[in-house]
Amino acid sequence: MQEIALSLLRKALNNPNAQFREGQWEAITKLIKTKSRLLVVQRTGWGKSLVYFLSTKLLRNQGAGVTLLISPLLALMRNQIEAAQRMGVKATTINSTNFDEWKKIEQKLLADEIDILLISPERLANEEFRNNILIPLSRKIGLFVVDEAHCISDWGHDFRPDYRRIVRILQALPPTIPILATTATANNRVIDDIKAQLGSSLEIIRGNLTRKSLQLQNFQLHNPAERMAWLAENLPKIKGSGIIYTLTVRDAENVANWLVSQNINAQYYHSQLENNVRETLENQLLNNEIKALVATTALGMGFDKPDLAFVIHYQRPSSVVHYYQQVGRAGRAVSQAYGILLGGEEDDEIANFFIENAFPPIAHTQLVLDTLNQASNGLSVYELQEKINLSHGKIDKVLKLLTLDSPSPITKQGSKWYATPVNYYIDTQKIELLKQIRYQEQKQMQDYMNSQSCLMFFLASALDDQNPSFCGKCSLCLNQDLLPINYSPLLLSEALKYLRRTDYKIEPRKRWALAGAFPQYGFSGNIKTDLQAEEGRALCLWGDAGWGSLVKDGKYKTGYFDEQLVDATVEMIKRWQPKPLPGWITCVPSLKRTELVPNFAQRVADKLGIPFLPVVSKVKQNPPQKTMNNSYQQARNLDGVFVIDQDKIRNDAVFLIDDFIDSGWTFTVVSALLRKNGSGQVFPLALALNSLK
Repeated sequence: MQEIALSLLRKALNNPNAQFREGQWEAITKLIKTKSRLLVVQRTGWGKSLVYFLSTKLLRNQGAGVTLLISPLLALMRNQIEAAQRMGVKATTINSTNFDEWKKIEQKLLADEIDILLISPERLANEEFRNNILIPLSRKIGLFVVDEAHCISDWGHDFRPDYRRIVRILQALPPTIPILATTATANNRVIDDIKAQLGSSLEIIRGNLTRKSLQLQNFQLHNPAERMAWLAENLPKIKGSGIIYTLTVRDAENVANWLVSQNINAQYYHSQLENNVRETLENQLLNNEIKALVATTALGMGFDKPDLAFVIHYQRPSSVVHYYQQVGRAGRAVSQAYGILLGGEEDDEIANFFIENAFPPIAHTQLVLDTLNQASNGLSVYELQEKINLSHGKIDKVLKLLTLDSPSPITKQGSKWYATPVNYYIDTQKIELLKQIRYQEQKQMQDYMNSQSCLMFFLASALDDQNPSFCGKCSLCLNQDLLPINYSPLLLSEALKYLRRTDYKIEPRKRWALAGAFPQYGFSGNIKTDLQAEEGRALCLWGDAGWGSLVKDGKYKTGYFDEQLVDATVEMIKRWQPKPLPGWITCVPSLKRTELVPNFAQRVADKLGIPFLPVVSKVKQNPPQKTMNNSYQQARNLDGVFVIDQDKIRNDAVFLIDDFIDSGWTFTVVSALLRKNGSGQVFPLALALNSLK
């Protein structure tokens, strides 16, 4: 049987000389011969997908049923599926993009014409999928695979609530069905948690995590402009192509556009891009058609390019497991590849934001439960938004976690959620412990950044590798820089200019919030074209290295926006050239800082040679918009707050200035009021945009 498996392996890899890596055949044997429950913890690039595809083929040859594989990485598994098809494994997926094919796939599954079905964990929450496919299929499963199994664990770095449903399915499967769980990033704590959930009979195959071809180097470049200058200086010196990871979507776009401006072929990649666009970008990187793909973690687990020459982190990830998972994309099939970590001043702020938002706060959970308990006829998510000041995403997160409890304190009927009689206990101690673990992981990553000994040894030890060793290749082992830390002062100057010339579009809202948000203004439904704002601009991101720090100082320290910001805004307007060009300026007033924005707007108007007319008045003090957490609450908070002086208004286009934009509802409401009272087109203009988006 091993000879048959080796032949299949060579077909899959398209390599007539390929051999099994240490542990691969051992894992396959345990699955097909002893029907084991098995956890495989191996480094990225080891070939975990080959274990389950080969096992599927061999089990199917013995007459076993279909393999069910659950993975969060379906969009990034194209290469692995192609390899499976080369060895004759018929693989298919059921996902949100191929709903029209579900019926045909269902028929093929029940007719035993598919070897392996790949689904995301979120699919398990779909009632139609469970009833029509999963339940009938459960009687015919030959192998059950959980990819990226660290997601099962509460203690893992990437907890996904839907993975909890997997445990229930496993508990219902006959003990004779082999089960494979795979991951590259599980320390002892996570392994123990997975074992507790999958059963004490779980066997573990654990390999060495050291990547012999990967050369690591860390250095701190606090200012984003310094990091951008370093990238422009050093990327052309590195042979081959690679990935630059950022922590936010906006940074991915900014860094990619900066590199393009420096004649470096780069593209940005993140979850907000369409699937077909992401696939095109992946293929361009695979084929070395671009130098660098500047990506968020959307290009993480599952992407496989064996000859990736470098992985550079523009910011420090929040944990060692995140970092190892990402840097491990490089150097799988080349003798040398770089893993470079550039630490920045914003790293901790971004990491803290994600830690604090990873799990629903206790108060959020209690608020949702109390609200549902008071609603005799149930509430939809949109109706919950009307009653409680939580975002749609935060309400969804609470509901999802509550449904995973058995018995659950809530139930869904149609589009509405109802409280059940279950007496629910919120485990406050566990939630707090999880947060503290995340902060400990962050501290560990800070220690890694400042390590004075072998970097690969640090990573392997942090992941509880049983045999960590010094790599002899990192900058600390060699006692010299792999790549120079220096960069041209001219490039630094160019990067600063770039940041200060980079403005951000403000997309106009096209629809009012939920019915009832504006009882005084009477706004509802779609926003009429003649009441809509035009596309606007923001000068910078809040607190960034371009103008953001100066905006922050003006608002909270000096109480006055520096003249440089006036000049920069005028320059932005000249680049922008909105049509029709506004003939006057007004602003969003404040009852707290009454002179700050009007003073700035007046100076911009003077520089442009057009009048500033303060036609907008604020007639009541409302809570700060930043304290409102969903569209309904944000909109409702502005109802009746502003009035327009119709006698002073002009009927031509106008710039509407404010200091900060987050949700965009203030601009939407004031623009509609201006248009309703006779102004021309309204072009929103903000000094700063919320940067953590």
